[in-house]
Amino acid sequence: MSRLLEPLTLRGTTFAHRIWVSPMCQYSCDPVAAPGVPGDWHLVHYGSLAVGGAALVLTEAAAVLPEGRISPHDAGLWDEDQERAWARVVTFVHSRGAAAGVQLAHAGRKAATHRPWHPVQGSVPPEEGGWPTVAPSAIAHGDLAVPTALDADGIARVVAAFADAARRADRAGFDVVELHAAHGYLLHQFLSPLSNARTDGYGGGFAGRSRLLLEVLDAVRAVWPDGKPVFVRISTSDWAGGGWDVDESVELARRLAEHGADLVDASSGGNVPQQRIPVGPGYQVPNAGRLKREAGVPVGAVGLILDPLQAEQVLVSGDADAVLLARPLLADPRWPQRAAVALHDTGAVAWPAQYVRATREDVPLAAPR
Repeated sequence: MSRLLEPLTLRGTTFAHRIWVSPMCQYSCDPVAAPGVPGDWHLVHYGSLAVGGAALVLTEAAAVLPEGRISPHDAGLWDEDQERAWARVVTFVHSRGAAAGVQLAHAGRKAATHRPWHPVQGSVPPEEGGWPTVAPSAIAHGDLAVPTALDADGIARVVAAFADAARRADRAGFDVVELHAAHGYLLHQFLSPLSNARTDGYGGGFAGRSRLLLEVLDAVRAVWPDGKPVFVRISTSDWAGGGWDVDESVELARRLAEHGADLVDASSGGNVPQQRIPVGPGYQVPNAGRLKREAGVPVGAVGLILDPLQAEQVLVSGDADAVLLARPLLADPRWPQRAAVALHDTGAVAWPAQYVRATREDVPLAAPR
């Protein structure tokens, strides 16, 4: 058996193998008729990834508060309508033998923006459905609207909202929650000195800047079942001078594990427009490897992992415990099944009975791109 196709157990949850779906925003909720409520698009999208053989289907960022959405079209998990809609998705994902996870998020100063394919980019005006944004400090992200710095009550409300969303996630049947502390969203904004200029207990040095994330993790872990894992996605580097870096990420990973996190999902960037990212195949894997080796925590690697042999090498080299795929799965939802063919381990990834005829020897199954 290849390393990529071995099971992995975290707390009381066993994942059939180590090919997981990375959270990918769909921007496909109806902001007027059903704000934040996942619909048919989400059922088919996530269902197709489960049918394709992914062991864990992590959904897109679900905002814990209405003002925490990246766009008005984002999904959420702050009310019962959203909880019921997500339960429908979870039920189907489970029916295919996959685990289901949800990423809990607050966009902070990067909230209330247009969808990526909107002809105009930037902040959505209030008259078009936008809203005032919040952040650790009144520092805008590029040309986006200037946010309001959160006060003590605002911070407490954010912590409580993450815990409430975790309760809803459990009732909806999710097996995993992931806290989104990457890509320049609120929890990352607190971590980075480029976006956090506070002088109170939530700013200054590493301890102050990491305080909110640890408080959120503690609040979530307190309400999340002990047998279910909690992941935390972090940006291991701002890729900008004077910003958050991999050394701080190693120390943060240690602290996260002490506070009950079961896996660190190692991404990078997104916090400042002036970032300079050396993009290339597997470009974030070295930072993931540092977290795994130096912090001694389970780690997920993500970022231009395109080929099954490449993914296998990430795990064999000891840089990560699982790989999370995004765009490769959009291009080919059957990537896990094709990877099993490429790695000569076809029994490790389930095929639906309706599709088994495609596994006959006379049907070519090329390795995925």
